Amino acid sequence: KSRSSFELLRFCVELWYYTKEYAIFYTERRIFLITINNYVRAESLEQAYDLNQKKSNRVLGGMMWMRLGKGRVHTAIDLSGLGLDTIEENEEEFKIGCMCTLRSLELHEGLNTYFQDALKESVHHIVGVQFRNGATVGGSVFGRFGFSDVLTVLLSLNSYVELYKGGIVPLHEFVHMERDNDLLVRVIVKKDNRQVRYLTERATATDFPVIACAVSCVENEWKVSVGARPMKAMLVTEKTELTCAEDAEAFAKRVADAFTYGTNMRGSKEYRKHLAEILIRRAVKSLMEEC
Repeated sequence: KSRSSFELLRFCVELWYYTKEYAIFYTERRIFLITINNYVRAESLEQAYDLNQKKSNRVLGGMMWMRLGKGRVHTAIDLSGLGLDTIEENEEEFKIGCMCTLRSLELHEGLNTYFQDALKESVHHIVGVQFRNGATVGGSVFGRFGFSDVLTVLLSLNSYVELYKGGIVPLHEFVHMERDNDLLVRVIVKKDNRQVRYLTERATATDFPVIACAVSCVENEWKVSVGARPMKAMLVTEKTELTCAEDAEAFAKRVADAFTYGTNMRGSKEYRKHLAEILIRRAVKSLMEEC
């Protein structure tokens, strides 16, 4: 009888302890959940823009990254009903809607053919197909995340963003603009016969890149974009003629030195600089035969 009483007491103590631990865990978890009070599916860009002027309101992309954040959103603004999830192609350019998914970018035959599968290469390592079916181009570009593969490859092309109020702005200028409450409507990529290569180094196949590099060339104009430094991608442009392996090695070292690098859990700044030089050299040598 005394043994049964002891076991019952121990059970009650353990139940109390684990209930308390679960309550603490649940409370801590709630801190990192985003809370949305109201949801509006915008009927026009003007309505979406007006709603977005309030600081506590947010525009929804694919919610792949935003949902991992914390804080309270008064009104979530959904642009999915505005027909901005398409990729349009004409003789001069591609127009990529802000709600176009990364999966659509990956599978588009026109983009893959014209840019030698560079855009496909830039996104197919991102988590998995289910994730890429939700993540949007607009969210990736407007967020200007340091780890963004999409931003890195688009910077190396002749790319522009179309803002609802700000008009059409070159992408390399947009990445340095202060964040505001404008809307990114679409990304425009010009057709200029540019050859491009995209290379990354990752610890595992679907992890964030340790370093990301995109190199493009047309008529001896070289554009080199390096992202995941771990800061957001930056662009270096140089007009030069490269004719041999020694030229490529010197160019890669010179351009890699032009970027700044940082240290985080995925690698040191020295390691990233070393990788950047190697990837730039590989991309340049691959392109030299075609430019």
